[in-house]
This record gives sequence, structure tokens and C-alpha cells, in this order.
Amino acid sequence: MSQAAEFGKVDTHEELIEEFGTHIGRAMGWPRMAGRAAGLLMLSEKPLTLSELQEALDASKGSVSETTRLLMANGTVERYKEAGQRYFVYRWRDDAWVGCLQHVVGATVQLRELAAHAEERGGDMTDEQRRRLRDMHDYYRFMVRNLESLLAEYTATWVARRAQP
Repeated sequence: MSQAAEFGKVDTHEELIEEFGTHIGRAMGWPRMAGRAAGLLMLSEKPLTLSELQEALDASKGSVSETTRLLMANGTVERYKEAGQRYFVYRWRDDAWVGCLQHVVGATVQLRELAAHAEERGGDMTDEQRRRLRDMHDYYRFMVRNLESLLAEYTATWVARRAQP
């Protein structure tokens, strides 16, 4: 029985999970399976084991394992062992969107550092090549500055909203 069927909301949950697979997967550059897993974990009222994810997604252990690693790396899912249990479980992080934005900021910082390094090494290149490297560096400096500001603003909003009764 699928996870959605256990909730008694087969149509709504399964439809949303499939929509997540299509739209989140495409927007994030993830495989469709990752979007479906994100939807399943977001809608799940309890943490799920790897086996439960496999069954609900009708996917192989390897595929689900790779998918959960991708979701954890992107800051939306966490893996842990519940007290007294032998198996890890996966759950949608309470602060998943903060985690997702932190991941984006981190990746963009790495690209800014690459751009700075490339610009430093481009001294003997043509004017056009140096201009392109400078444009890349300017772009990533701009992106990091603004993404860090968005992260701070969104985190503050999220924390304030969570503090409300």
C-alpha cells in the first residue's frame, strides 16, 4: 500500500507527488524521482525508512539511496536513527526551505571563488577573455551578496512565523 493510501488521501497525495516529480524535478535540475521523493517526504506525517520510500516510490534501493543523498545535500531532508531503532529514517526538515537556500548560497560562493581564481589567472589572455572572466566574477559577487541577504531575511521571517502560536 502506498504512503498516500495509508493517509486515506490517495488522489490528492499521489497527484501532488507526481506534480512534484515533474515540476520540482525540472525546476531544480533534479531527476523526476527526486522531485517525487521530495513530495512524498514533505507530505509524510512520519519519518520513512529507505524500504518505505522504495515501496512508496516503486523504485530500487540504489535509486532511492541516491535520491535521498541528493535531497540531503540540497538541504531539504535529514537522515537519523530514532531512539532504539536499527534503521535510519528520512524526514522533511522543518526548516527545509532555509536549508535549500543555504545550499544555493554555498554553491554560489564556490562559483564566486572559482570566478575570482579564474580572473586572477587570466592576465595573459585576450581582452575579450579577461572581460568574460571579469563579468563572471562580477555576476557571482552580485549573486552571493543578494542571496546572503535573501537567506537572512527569509530565515528571520521563518523563525518569527514559527514563534507564533
